[in-house]
Amino acid sequence: MTVPRTDPAPLDAPRGLAGVIVTGTALGDVRGREGFYHYRHYSAIELAQRRGFEDVWYLMFHGELPGRAESARFAARTAGLRRLPAEVREALPGIARTSAVSGPSAGLRTALSLLGAGSGLRPVYDLPAGRRLADALALCAAVPTLLTALYRLGQGLEPVEPREDLPFAANYLYMLTGTEPDAARASAIERYLISAVDHGFNASTFTARVVASTGADMAACLVAAVGALSGPLHGGAPSRALDTLDAIGTPERIDGWIREQILGGARIMGFGHPVYRTEDPRSRMLRSIAQEFGGPLVDFAVEVERRVEAVLAELKPGRELHTNVEFYAGVVMELCGLPREMFTPTFCAARVVGWSANILEQAEDSKIIRPAARYVGAPPPQPVPAP
Repeated sequence: MTVPRTDPAPLDAPRGLAGVIVTGTALGDVRGREGFYHYRHYSAIELAQRRGFEDVWYLMFHGELPGRAESARFAARTAGLRRLPAEVREALPGIARTSAVSGPSAGLRTALSLLGAGSGLRPVYDLPAGRRLADALALCAAVPTLLTALYRLGQGLEPVEPREDLPFAANYLYMLTGTEPDAARASAIERYLISAVDHGFNASTFTARVVASTGADMAACLVAAVGALSGPLHGGAPSRALDTLDAIGTPERIDGWIREQILGGARIMGFGHPVYRTEDPRSRMLRSIAQEFGGPLVDFAVEVERRVEAVLAELKPGRELHTNVEFYAGVVMELCGLPREMFTPTFCAARVVGWSANILEQAEDSKIIRPAARYVGAPPPQPVPAP
């Protein structure tokens, strides 16, 4: 017989929890209809244009922007955390070999687990706030070192040790290429990194918070977030937007290629966003950065953007579809000399700060995140058949 259900009926929610508020946060928000997002109480784009990466990192962790002296102390503290323990460095060649096909982002999951275990990280549930913060700082500082080392080892090159005298973005480029970057490229990448620190309760951020709600250690929470980011429906890849430009090839092919894609029901990579219903503010800023460099690639990208929007207006009137962050992020990183397989890892090097800030905030709440699901199978209990 069917056992009657006596526990309270669960609340219905839309697929994907779209629009459902699951908690409060002081870290920031995305206002998609306005084309605006913020970190704490500051515009994320204005922060990218006016402050350095370390200052934004401080803001996300401490809730306020640092003064000049505090900024210097924080930069020195985090720079001193960039070097990896010997046991982790020794394991990286093997991790790079086993993740050669998937790339540095996949290797990061293993490397972060090793770093967390080797560092003896304890569950955030058991730690005071100061210890959680110290763990978060150490992991955020180590992620760029891990990513660049895994990339270089995968290319048959020796990793480049971090430099404490360089700011976050410049040091990242230095570890990646082995050459200290010029000011223009370091500034361009820094602004991109700042724009990528946080973006509301996206899938990877929510995943990090779910794991944090169990009281797990900081590394476990970050590994889960990296895993969520690897899914093509979430992380995507800025390199795919460049693949669009490559597929079009020349200006005279733009309209024909776009029409073929739209009429065939294919997605145009680098366009559209699940939240923004107007221009993505990150795309607007990155377009401006690309135009500071100029050149044929930038001119072509701007023309493709213009024609995609025009053809869409003709074929699908009323549908708002603009470039997203991936489109011009790919262009900017290409102009700055980053290899395409490092586009998503570079995003990850920034987003780890936002993930960590969310983990720290979630750790203040002792309630585990435990939603319900509606059972849609055969009515239970069914008789168990004999073997």
